[in-house]
Amino acid sequence: MLFNLSVASTEYQSIVNESLWLTPYMVAEQLKVGASNNRVQRVFVEPGLFSIQYSANVNLGAEIHCPETLSEKPYACIPADVLPYLNPSRYCQSDLLANFAMSEFGGEPHGYRRVKAICDWTFQHLAYVSGSTDSETTARDVLVQRQGVCRDFAHLSISLCRGLGIPARYVSGYAIDLEPPDFHGFFEAYLGERWYLFDATRLAPVEGLIRIATGVDASEVPFATLMGTTELKSKVVWARLSNSNQSLPVSGKESAVSTA
Repeated sequence: MLFNLSVASTEYQSIVNESLWLTPYMVAEQLKVGASNNRVQRVFVEPGLFSIQYSANVNLGAEIHCPETLSEKPYACIPADVLPYLNPSRYCQSDLLANFAMSEFGGEPHGYRRVKAICDWTFQHLAYVSGSTDSETTARDVLVQRQGVCRDFAHLSISLCRGLGIPARYVSGYAIDLEPPDFHGFFEAYLGERWYLFDATRLAPVEGLIRIATGVDASEVPFATLMGTTELKSKVVWARLSNSNQSLPVSGKESAVSTA
C-alpha cells in the first residue's frame, strides 16, 4: 500500500507537528515521489484488519496579489519546469477540449481574469454530485455529463486552461471547514511568475486549502494506491482551525492567492 496523506512542507505551509499511526504497528517507508517530491508512505500489510491515522498541525501562509497585475506568460518565456503542465494528460485531455476552450474563453481578458472566468463557468455548468464519477472519468466525460466531484471540477478547469496555453496543475489536499468533509482536489494556474490557487467548486475558501501533493492530474497524486484485494470499512477526514476563536485571513473576493 502507498499512502499520500502527509501535508507538504513549503515556504508557505510549515508543519508544527504531525503523527502517523498504523494498526497493527509497522514501520512505513518514507518516499519522495515525482517532480514535486510528494511525500508517500509505503507499507506491506498482512491479511486482516488494518487502519491508518494521520494528523498534523500546520501553519498556513500565502502571497496575496492583485489580479490585475497577473498576466499569462508568453509560451516562449514559460520556465522549463512549468512546460509539462501545458500537455494533455490522462484525465485532462486539453487537446480535445482546446477548440471548446477557445470558443468559450478566447475573448476573455487574458491573465487571472480568464482563469477565473473558467472557474465561474465550471461552477455554473457542473453540478456537484457525490458518487457521480469514478476513477475512469475524464474531463471530457465531465463536460458531457455536467456533473462530478471536486477532482472533476479541477480536471475540467485544468483542461480548459491548458487548451488556452495557460499552464495548470492538480493539487490534492485538505480544506478547512469543507462541506461535505473529505479529501479535496483543486488546481493551480501559472500566471506572471508564480502558481496561483483556484477552486471551481467554491466549497471552501482558497485561504484554507492545505497542500498534500501536486501533479499533472489526479493520477499522479492518489491518496492511496492499493495492490491486492482490499475493502474500505470506514473513512473520516476533516480539517479545522486549531483555535475555535480563530478565523481565516480573508484575502478578498478579487485577490489572487499563491502558496507555491
